[in-house]
Amino acid sequence: MGKIAVVTDSNSGITQEQAKKYGVFVLPMPFFIDEETYFEDIDLTQEQFYEKLEGRADISTSMPAVGAVTQHWDELLKEYDEIVHIPMSSGLSSSCETAVMLSQEYEGRVQVVNNQRISVTQKQSVFDAVELVKAGKNAVQIKEYLEQVKYDSSIYIMVDTLYYLKKGGRITPAAAALGTLLKLKPVLQIQGEKLDAYAKARTVKQARTIMIDAVKNDFANRFGDETGANMHIFIAYTKDRETALDFKAQIEEAVPGQKVEIVDPLSLSVACHIGPGALAVACSKRIE
Repeated sequence: MGKIAVVTDSNSGITQEQAKKYGVFVLPMPFFIDEETYFEDIDLTQEQFYEKLEGRADISTSMPAVGAVTQHWDELLKEYDEIVHIPMSSGLSSSCETAVMLSQEYEGRVQVVNNQRISVTQKQSVFDAVELVKAGKNAVQIKEYLEQVKYDSSIYIMVDTLYYLKKGGRITPAAAALGTLLKLKPVLQIQGEKLDAYAKARTVKQARTIMIDAVKNDFANRFGDETGANMHIFIAYTKDRETALDFKAQIEEAVPGQKVEIVDPLSLSVACHIGPGALAVACSKRIE
């Protein structure tokens, strides 16, 4: 059996320190902040990011430089026979498409997985890949499996403020003004490629209920698992961990017998567009 390296990017929420613990490799995502370049979890912490975001800094996301990706692969292939590379969803960034193109020069030794995930669900894909390596699967088999189950996940996100959605052009200024006036808490969803509208709530309490009901509905109707016994459940948040931990208790009460496995900060690439105070619940189906 060949030696396989599992690679992802920092959109997965896996820090450089955690990567060493899990035995995986993480490419840091670059950010342009007031025309300066920063790299997530290298010289840009969560705290620094939100300080700059709330200070109305000009922030934009980018994808890893082509040279950074190929150099990373080249170094790993000195020690490993194959690489499974799991970038963020191709619907949210061109980094996946670029990685696929670059991999064509590696004669099959680099397999890029386009499994349409980000943040906590992307992180679970990395964990699944590690388990599949342990089970003796090769890089092609791992890629094929992860792409086969790519839609077996959901993320529902409550947005606390409409300012960042308006700034990013995802809603019109008029819609943002009306939503702010009515104190709406939009609930967004990621099921595959894009960040889409799902529902509108008047209160945080109502938004939480909507998200929990949405996940439970997915269990029963999308995944055929009403109790959630074969599902992973996660929470993601922007900035406010205490609220996320409170939400964890609420979810575990609503889904008896199941535990929230991950409570992680939401990917900064998503946080750019939704701002602080957001709260998300996510799920993915366990590998067979």
